[in-house]
Amino acid sequence: MSGRVLVGVKRVIDYAVKIRVKPDNSGVVTDGVKHSMNPFCEIAVEEAVKMKEKKLIKEVVAVSCGPQQAQETIRTALAMGADRGIHVEVTGKDYDMLGPLQVSKIMAALAKKEDAQLIILGKQAIDGDCNQTGQMTAALLDWPQGTFASEVSLEGDTVKVVREIDGGLETIKINTPAVLTADLRLNTPRYATLPNIMKAKKKKIAKVKPADLGLDMTSRLEVLRVDEPPQRLAGVKVETVDDLVAKLKETGRL
Repeated sequence: MSGRVLVGVKRVIDYAVKIRVKPDNSGVVTDGVKHSMNPFCEIAVEEAVKMKEKKLIKEVVAVSCGPQQAQETIRTALAMGADRGIHVEVTGKDYDMLGPLQVSKIMAALAKKEDAQLIILGKQAIDGDCNQTGQMTAALLDWPQGTFASEVSLEGDTVKVVREIDGGLETIKINTPAVLTADLRLNTPRYATLPNIMKAKKKKIAKVKPADLGLDMTSRLEVLRVDEPPQRLAGVKVETVDDLVAKLKETGRL
């Protein structure tokens, strides 16, 4: 296979930041909070760039949906080795309610427009943990899917995928065009070097809106309330088994 790969790159709150819920419980605080590329998306970009370095594909296109700041995430992908970017501008209430179905519609429309042979996504994002976008995109396109990939090999017009499943590993072979989702052990993403960061500033990022793709971003979901998880209670030490049994009975566990 020698063609084009679309890679989804999502802007999320950085993994090292402590999440805070808004006082009105309408969502989490994002203003003034450090954001970065979703770690699973970094793995997806790395895999696509490695394919290009092996001359298995011709072009890597990074796609991100969101406000203007999403271009920063695309620039990171370009610095890692992607060739160009597409920024799908989604703002306001549409962005607040942007979910896997809406992103899947965008990725499917862009795959047709760009004549892509592969779509590579992270298996999930660390903010919503939905693990749905890859599967929905494959369904909308009626393409085969290789999810939770820990190893990917291109063999002509087929893709061999080693998948991580509950019982161990599963190896499948699917035809292209196809959708892949990257698991944690697929690779170790490279760091963007300063020369590549400078080169990324000159690479093109096209800006489109969902309406340009003929898409309706209306969400069928409504967020009623967001709450922090309850505080974990401190543990209690006991001296003997009898004390443990008594304590369990006292708290209603036995």
